[in-house]
Amino acid sequence: MMTDPIADLLTRIRNGSRARKDRVDVPWSKVKERLTAVLVEEGYLKDYTVVGEGPKKEIRIGLRYDAQRRPVITGLKRVSKPSLRVYVGADTAPRIRRGLGVSILSTPQGILPDRVARERNVGGEVLCAVW
Repeated sequence: MMTDPIADLLTRIRNGSRARKDRVDVPWSKVKERLTAVLVEEGYLKDYTVVGEGPKKEIRIGLRYDAQRRPVITGLKRVSKPSLRVYVGADTAPRIRRGLGVSILSTPQGILPDRVARERNVGGEVLCAVW
């Protein structure tokens, strides 16, 4: 049993991009799929697909690089952990690198980037920060 599956997802993405892999495979869950979709929408990942059936489902994540083959993601940080949850209001959602990065929140309206959460005026749990 895994204690923190979101931290595992972020670690696999971080390790895969540092090793210059084209893609990484991660065990599937709804939260991981939505978190990956937000990272794709924000431009940090190339794409993702769900492969497999039943309990053997996996998310195949395409990593993104620039023209010099450097990873687009320079940093990933798990903010809210199982041992210490971090909650913020809509107006206090953290700005990462003065707006150059993104913090991802789990809100009542779903998993959203900080910018969208501020627009919709919803707060929630800060899952991670990406820059």
